[in-house]
Amino acid sequence: MLTLGSLAFATPWALVALAALPVLWWLLRITPPQPKDITFPPLRLLLMLQPREETPAHTPLWLLLLRLLIAALAIIALAGPVLNPQPAQHGGGPLILVIDDGWTAAPRWRERLAHADDLLTQAAREGRSALLLTTAAPASGDAMQAGQLMPADDLRPVVAALEPKAWRSDRAALLQALQKARLPEHAETVWLTDDLQDNSGRDSGESAYTLAEWLLRLGPVTVIAPPAGDRPITLLPPVTNAQGDSVTVRRPAGGSLPPRNLTLRAVTDQGRILQRDTLSFASGAETAAVKLDLPSELRNQLSRLEIEEQPSAGSVQLLDDRWRRRPVGLVAGGAIETRQPLLDDLFYLQRALNPYAELRTGSISDLLQRDISVIVLADVAQVIGSDEKPLRDWLDRGGVLLRFGGPRMAEASDDLLPVHLRRGARQLGSALSWTQPQHLGPIPETSPFYGLAGGDEITVSRQVLAEPDERLGEKTWLRLQDGTPLVTADRRGKGWLILVHTTANTLWSDLALSGFYVSMLRKVIDLSQGVAAAGADAEAPLPPLAVLDGFGRSVQPGPAVQPVPARELATLQPAPRHPSGWYGRLDARRALNTVAANTVLMPVTRWPADVQLRDLDQQSQEIRLLPPLLTTALLLFLADWLIGLALRGLLPRIRRPATAVFALAAVLLGAAIAGNAQAQQAPPQNQQRRGAATLSAGDEFAMKASLDLRLAFVVTGQPDIDQMSRAGLYGLTEVLYRRTSIEAAEPIGVNLESDDISVLPFLYWPIAPTQPQLSDAALRRVDQFMKTGGMILFDTRDQANGFSGTAASPNTEKLRQLLAKLDIPPLMPVPNDHVLTKAFYLLQDFPGRYAGGTVWVERNPGGDKDGVTSMVVGSHDWAAAWAMDPGGRPLAATIPNNPRQREYAYRFGVNLLMYTLTGNYKADQVHVPALLERLGQ
Repeated sequence: MLTLGSLAFATPWALVALAALPVLWWLLRITPPQPKDITFPPLRLLLMLQPREETPAHTPLWLLLLRLLIAALAIIALAGPVLNPQPAQHGGGPLILVIDDGWTAAPRWRERLAHADDLLTQAAREGRSALLLTTAAPASGDAMQAGQLMPADDLRPVVAALEPKAWRSDRAALLQALQKARLPEHAETVWLTDDLQDNSGRDSGESAYTLAEWLLRLGPVTVIAPPAGDRPITLLPPVTNAQGDSVTVRRPAGGSLPPRNLTLRAVTDQGRILQRDTLSFASGAETAAVKLDLPSELRNQLSRLEIEEQPSAGSVQLLDDRWRRRPVGLVAGGAIETRQPLLDDLFYLQRALNPYAELRTGSISDLLQRDISVIVLADVAQVIGSDEKPLRDWLDRGGVLLRFGGPRMAEASDDLLPVHLRRGARQLGSALSWTQPQHLGPIPETSPFYGLAGGDEITVSRQVLAEPDERLGEKTWLRLQDGTPLVTADRRGKGWLILVHTTANTLWSDLALSGFYVSMLRKVIDLSQGVAAAGADAEAPLPPLAVLDGFGRSVQPGPAVQPVPARELATLQPAPRHPSGWYGRLDARRALNTVAANTVLMPVTRWPADVQLRDLDQQSQEIRLLPPLLTTALLLFLADWLIGLALRGLLPRIRRPATAVFALAAVLLGAAIAGNAQAQQAPPQNQQRRGAATLSAGDEFAMKASLDLRLAFVVTGQPDIDQMSRAGLYGLTEVLYRRTSIEAAEPIGVNLESDDISVLPFLYWPIAPTQPQLSDAALRRVDQFMKTGGMILFDTRDQANGFSGTAASPNTEKLRQLLAKLDIPPLMPVPNDHVLTKAFYLLQDFPGRYAGGTVWVERNPGGDKDGVTSMVVGSHDWAAAWAMDPGGRPLAATIPNNPRQREYAYRFGVNLLMYTLTGNYKADQVHVPALLERLGQ
């Protein structure tokens, strides 16, 4: 190396070529430029020309100097000039280059490699050999080994090809390899470190201290560490709670931590960015958090969170199906509209599942038309219509059906249950009674709920009982202290059918008030993702699909990557055999992340006293002049080439753009304006056609039924019955107008197969043996009507002793067939203190054309629909008793023929409509004095 003050030349022999510059001067000077071509003019102009001989005999001086400068710059650049060269180190011994290449070294990785290249370049100029040591385990999974000495210049491409690994450094393993290797007796060591402890801080930095102390035996050691503010950032797993989803990032403690802003990016599998938010670290703060605010549909597409400014395996979180909010459908057996949410079947389910699932409400058919993972039926005793077959098919494909017991299920239920149920409910004070409420018993180890805490204080006062069965034990997931099943389940195809034998609210137990309730529901949701509680599936190996490199990029797994058992995935630390990434199947993949919730990066607390510490920002003052000199020479060469073309007249003239471009643009703009004007003329014609269209029959019925209050009856298809129903409701409408404030319009007939009955408050349904069975659409329409506040008066018109009697008439049998596919509530005879007995008139019975029969109402309407029963069932032929012609004359005689019986039939009709339209306000205690006074009169 030739040194001239602050300038040095790595290959000074190349400067000998400067002696050839005089020869180059002579060659360029005697080479004349190309002569000019002159076109022969006409003879007249030729006579006027003055012959001049001014052709130059040599190259112009300024062009000659430019070309000499280009040659000189090229020669000097090839000599390898270095500005401010570093002095030779320690007598020219070998250089040991130690590089931390775990994922924690990914920040500022290019600066680390540039620093390493400077060290190797300096060693190459000094003729020194070099040895490369990396602290992360090799990707092949083999044991760590020390490298071999080689010329420093040969090691430069090896270092340039290094990339950080997706796992942490293991300095203790490197030290063991060095102790077995043959190293030079004297060497200089430079360690490019990440300045962090191994194994997430469990070694307190002792492995780094021990390795540095061992290297000091060979010679001086220099440690180059990044500033405290540039240490790696860890992205912790997102946390979901009642307030939503939040993401936290953490940086290592120690040193001066300046304020810093980072960008969090939420990305889908296709690389589409769903959200970008700024994370702000305060001065000295170790953590920063941001809230994820994504709709459920977009949230479920999220597969990756990453820090934009600092790509590394630790700043990436892969989100598998366990993170996604599974779509859960909720269906209630009670009324959909409720005035008392704390008594609602779905209230506690919504509160428990809302932070962890995407909740959807509606009918079973509506839910099955969308992607759904879990369907919860709260006290739905009967799956209506054709919903049963699609529901079974959905279960076979992997759906989870969770059912809760209740008063409806205690009376009767379908067979879509994991176990057979006894009729009636076990409760305190009943025939199958407890002496005191029961607590939860031990949870079986085969249950998905095994290990859940918080169930010790739960008490159950009522439940639906399972019939004994040889498989009842294996189907039981949760028991009470007396051994009776509380939660049973059974496989149906690829899905699960689960029954909780108590209510989803607090009516029968305080399960819904406990944290165990939330944990239990989350476990049920997990089943829809294929997460088995126990069995062979938990031990099945998950093959690698894609893994992360040290920069957090998704790459194909190498040959050393091995499958991971599903049970070990949650506690596995990334390693060469199992790097972080995706494992499993494409349709059910699992994520192994580099950073867990308890991951804390700690800086190295101490180094040996003889170690020289340097900052990564303290770059070498050497400046290699080869690139700028060659670039300048190339630019000057291009300039010389253009000058030569110009002197020869070979450069083409540049013409101005033609004005035709502007003319073309004007034509296109005019055409666009004309097309827009023509398009604007079309809508009025289309609107005129639409305006001329008439309303459909369904719309006409909806407008007629919703604009005025009307009493409605079900059209049976038999003219005599339909005419009597219309006349009966007409007579009741007249009585209501005369005696109350209810002003109803003319009654209307309803076709359940086509008409929208949701706009009606009251429906009279006469039963005839020839009525056809309702279609699935009609059944859903009737079920929705009863659950959204409507009342149906079923009238078998046969004076039977109740439709639940053993000797049923044809009309009663037809009613049973019609109701068999409906989710009807438990019924009971009208009690003496029911609101129907005092809504307007004080009544003791409810006669129609017949008297003395039993009238049935809903047993426990509770707070639903303001306590109004959804159905009244009788056999009194009330329409015949109410029927009158336009003159006010009765159309049918009562049996027995008693005018007073007809009056009481009218009074029952008034009470029924007042109860339907105003609710159970007459049940309030404030009305008791007035009622007692009327009774006294």
